[in-house]
Amino acid sequence: MPSKGAKKAQKLQAKKGGKAAAKPSTNGGTPTTTTMNDILKMDAVQDDQVKQLLAACSSTGVLSSHKESRDVQLTNVSITHHGVNILEDTSIELNFGRRYGLIGHNGCGKSTMLTLLGEREFPIPDHVDIFHLRKEIDGCDKTALEAVMDVDAERIFLEKKAEELSSLGDAYVDLLTDIYDRLDNLDASKSKTRCCELLFGLGFNKTMMQRKCKDFSGGWRMRISLARALFISPKLLLLDEPTNHLDLEACVWLEEELKEYTKCLVIVSHSQDFLNSVCTNIIHWNQNKLNYYGGNYDAYVKTRSELEENQMKRYQWEQDQIKHMKEYIARFGHGSAKLARQAQSKEKTLAKMVQSGLTEKVQQDATLEFYFPDCGTIPPPVIMVQDVSFRYNEETAFIYENLEFGIDLDSRIALVGPNGAGKSTLLKLIEGTLEPTSGFVRKNSHLRIGRFHQHLEDILDISMNSIDWMMKCFPDIKEIEAMRKILGRYGLSGKAQVKPIGHLSDGQKCRIIFAWMAQQVPHMLLLDEPTNHLDIETIDSLAEAIRNYEGGLILVSHDFRLINQVAEEIWVCENKTVTKWKEDIVAYKNHLKKNVMKAYKTEKKRLAELTT
Repeated sequence: MPSKGAKKAQKLQAKKGGKAAAKPSTNGGTPTTTTMNDILKMDAVQDDQVKQLLAACSSTGVLSSHKESRDVQLTNVSITHHGVNILEDTSIELNFGRRYGLIGHNGCGKSTMLTLLGEREFPIPDHVDIFHLRKEIDGCDKTALEAVMDVDAERIFLEKKAEELSSLGDAYVDLLTDIYDRLDNLDASKSKTRCCELLFGLGFNKTMMQRKCKDFSGGWRMRISLARALFISPKLLLLDEPTNHLDLEACVWLEEELKEYTKCLVIVSHSQDFLNSVCTNIIHWNQNKLNYYGGNYDAYVKTRSELEENQMKRYQWEQDQIKHMKEYIARFGHGSAKLARQAQSKEKTLAKMVQSGLTEKVQQDATLEFYFPDCGTIPPPVIMVQDVSFRYNEETAFIYENLEFGIDLDSRIALVGPNGAGKSTLLKLIEGTLEPTSGFVRKNSHLRIGRFHQHLEDILDISMNSIDWMMKCFPDIKEIEAMRKILGRYGLSGKAQVKPIGHLSDGQKCRIIFAWMAQQVPHMLLLDEPTNHLDIETIDSLAEAIRNYEGGLILVSHDFRLINQVAEEIWVCENKTVTKWKEDIVAYKNHLKKNVMKAYKTEKKRLAELTT
């Protein structure tokens, strides 16, 4: 029985008259032979950042899975970055149908490996299509909806090719059949509906979907890029910190969406909560090797703990045996003939143990101890917000109206709410970088505020190393060793301190910012998404430092676990006001999930009805 594609190709040819002239080849004679492989080859344009990374890297690897397999298994993998070996003689095993969480300390090379995979620097079969989400879409005149639909280059290319071939005669019927079969698989007729669903799930309403990309902020353009990645649904999807620019609502929706990803997903994320919800496997980057664990993050922690406990038992048993044999050999090796023979036997046993390989001692992960210095006390009220209303100009709507609250040094507040509700705006009003449209923000005259936000990285001089830059910021610190200790406290040590800042990972740059901020000895921390680019262990260290901190805290974060660790109050920013949530952050997440998924299902149903 002919396929749908074959029927469509035959019908088109009959409509065109059946025997249109075949397109001549460039060398004359028979028509040019074209295959689906030729059609599906598309040139990837590399940006400058990728080119610089590839120039700084060298990588090796051997494909060990079958060349027709949907699994990607590479052996003898090594990666060198700026002359430093970051992976050595390890394996990359990515099986179809699995969702992997790639974890490891900041700067180990996780993003570098994803880029190398995305750029096919390893021998990955052509039939395994890859999409690597690295950055937001460029500002352009396309609407958000057009930008997502246009990313399906294969579908667009095939539709155009089918239109061209339909007029070239019977010689191309077989190829047309292949193209239409492929388009059926891509479900091209429903592509617009799918794009709308994805954008809606990521927080776009109908008006926003028709707005040009250049009119969105970087965070919203990142959401467009994420929708593009999900729309393509490649066999191998690589996501590097996809939640960094999402609010809690979008994070909840993305968790539910990725749970259903049926192909192969590799995700780098700092959110333990997110990894637990999404991942079926964990890849731990440790000591230049990749170690594989089944299950989500919690299962990884349990399994690794058990393996390390057993390893330490074997190590201790072997060391005790070695100590006992060495003592026996030293004591009786030159005694009576009988004892000497026994000593020689133990010496041979010891040699065999060493030759067969001894159990290595478990190397514990380096633990950081973030530290915010004693800021001293100042009398209340520390911050008073009195009848504050705010809008950016007379043409825009009010973001807040008639706010009234106070904040003291014992406050531990997490601000939550949808993007656009004004969480970052409220921090700016409290800091003083924005002035209220009406009302007053009164602060103690001695108050020092330390505010963390993602754009702080712009103040770093990427041509300098971290020591020189910090000494430039704090000229009173004259000794290099003193500055080394300050940076080391925040996890930047050794060679990383003397590398140009531009060669460091985003997580390492964040650590410099934390060291810079803490050195100002603030009374109040205003932290706007502080966990972006930090690894899980560093986030735990940050949480511990906040708990021991004597000043006040206002936190904006999409990391539910961090909020649960440090916040004593949850304030919801919504509908031009701020209200206190009466339960904990876990209850708030469940509340969000219920509302977000209900709205998403309603929208899917509405869109489905429009297409029928």
